[in-house]
Amino acid sequence: MDVKKSKKHAMMMCFIDATAKIIEEEGIDYVTIRRVGSLTGYNSATLYNYFENLDHLIFSACMKFTKPYTDNLPRYIENSTNSIDRTLRIWECFCYYSFSNPKIFYSIFFAKLSNSLNDYISEYYEIYPQEISNSDHSIYTMLLKNNIYDRAYILLDDCAKEGYIKRDDILEINEIFMLIYKGILSNIIDTNITVDIDKFVLKTMKFMKINLNHYLIKNHQLFV
Repeated sequence: MDVKKSKKHAMMMCFIDATAKIIEEEGIDYVTIRRVGSLTGYNSATLYNYFENLDHLIFSACMKFTKPYTDNLPRYIENSTNSIDRTLRIWECFCYYSFSNPKIFYSIFFAKLSNSLNDYISEYYEIYPQEISNSDHSIYTMLLKNNIYDRAYILLDDCAKEGYIKRDDILEINEIFMLIYKGILSNIIDTNITVDIDKFVLKTMKFMKINLNHYLIKNHQLFV
């Protein structure tokens, strides 16, 4: 990496880490340019040299809270025997960590960001490459997708390649998976109470398995 890019990344890390500190201690709603500037010792003009706006900064800071998910994902899938098992295990892992930190994950995957933000996840992992350095190729490719629909599509595409589902059904299955996941995630956020994470994960996976059962064209037992 050249010196100029290295310095840019160092400055971005400074702002991202400060923002993550505010989020961890007080919540996303308490992040302001003024407060980040106070923590870092830089003014807002300096911050805008590295981030398009506050949403860009918050998005990047929220990514730091996905590390437990990316760290534990290999463990979830290590014993998977085929693409169906792998897909469901990845979803289970994702549900567990996102339901444990719902506002963070919602801010990353469902925030109304402009199209210019499409490369933010790639940018983040360029700054913090160690956070996915141990991921295998297919997982690495999936993690670099900032669009949750694209991430899930990659998993279902593998299922179609192995003959478990029809390729023509991928979009429909994916849409139903998203409706199930987003609905439960939103419910957790809206209730604003401490929830039984395992209960919500089990419910989500049950609904997904029931849906997937309808599309299987290759024999595979899904225990609901």
